Amino acid sequence: MNLATQSEWDAYVKDELSAFIQIAGALGYTLESQQPHISGERHLMQAVTTAGGRKLILIGHKKSDNTRVIIKATRDADGIREIAHEQKARALLHSINFAYQAFHSPRVLYAGESGGFTISITEFIEQTSTFLERPLKEQFAFALSAFKAQESAHATTYTHMQKISRVVAPIDSSAYRTLFADFVSNIRASSEVSPGFIKTLESAIGLISKHATTIDRYGSFLVHVDFVPHNIRIKNNSIYLLDHSSIRFGNKYEGWARFINFMTLYNPPLADALIEYVRLNRGEEEVLALKLMRVFRLGEILWYYTQTLRSVDGNLKLLNTARIVFWTEVLTSVLTDTPLSDSVRTHYIEQRDMLRSDEEKKRQIGLH
Repeated sequence: MNLATQSEWDAYVKDELSAFIQIAGALGYTLESQQPHISGERHLMQAVTTAGGRKLILIGHKKSDNTRVIIKATRDADGIREIAHEQKARALLHSINFAYQAFHSPRVLYAGESGGFTISITEFIEQTSTFLERPLKEQFAFALSAFKAQESAHATTYTHMQKISRVVAPIDSSAYRTLFADFVSNIRASSEVSPGFIKTLESAIGLISKHATTIDRYGSFLVHVDFVPHNIRIKNNSIYLLDHSSIRFGNKYEGWARFINFMTLYNPPLADALIEYVRLNRGEEEVLALKLMRVFRLGEILWYYTQTLRSVDGNLKLLNTARIVFWTEVLTSVLTDTPLSDSVRTHYIEQRDMLRSDEEKKRQIGLH
């Protein structure tokens, strides 16, 4: 079951927290009073069918030594499967013997069941500053090292693919096209989209279909499909991946694409620098591969926000409509190889800051 409204999410959180707090205490953990990962717009992730199961993501402390921790707890069947998958993906990541660089993950302190909950507790990775607070040169260096680390895990033999497929299903050009077509089909079913919007998405499908060979040529790489600042932390000059459920094997530029699309909004100079790096160092075909993956991920985010329109109202509906307009502009700029206008970005940021709830503004502090 997926939740659809803020009130349903609030009721779920209240009931689950009430049941879980004593279990956490019995395991030797306390919870912090402020819990950003269950507040604000968190309920939107439950409004679409591929968002995963319901679960609490909480910040707490280990009583014995006051170690700060992240706790994931659920009684939901889909949530249980998601936690199990993340644990398997983490184990796969650290067992890949054809990866040439180390991948860092928070230390697991507890993984098991108690009181009907499936629970995962990991060490909270403290950092001296958020990713976006660092100088541009540092951001570029960390991002590039992370992408190169992912690219070092390339499944090139039957043995490699056999090992991977037991945990994650590799994705190829056919699957990318099918997924994108599904995004468009779901968006088309909404009564709140314009013919021009659909036409832009259909142009994107055509581009992905036309260049299937390019997509597959750079396939079978490890990718973190949600590689953005709130899913990583930097400690002692090492990058820690926080969300292992977002790991899969596909086109090597899918992780780049998610990150660059994010930075198109939050730090355009970093997005430009990474695109320029690919252009100068990897050739035109890899520039095209990056473009194709950016198009794919933009289709996904447009589908995501379109689907949420049916379960939101008021300022949040206005905000998500503005998000659709903004990301459509970004998609158009990528498809036409033209820079995104600064005025488009500035206008959206003004709308976002005006329409976001106070709770969501608090939740965003420190995430990036």
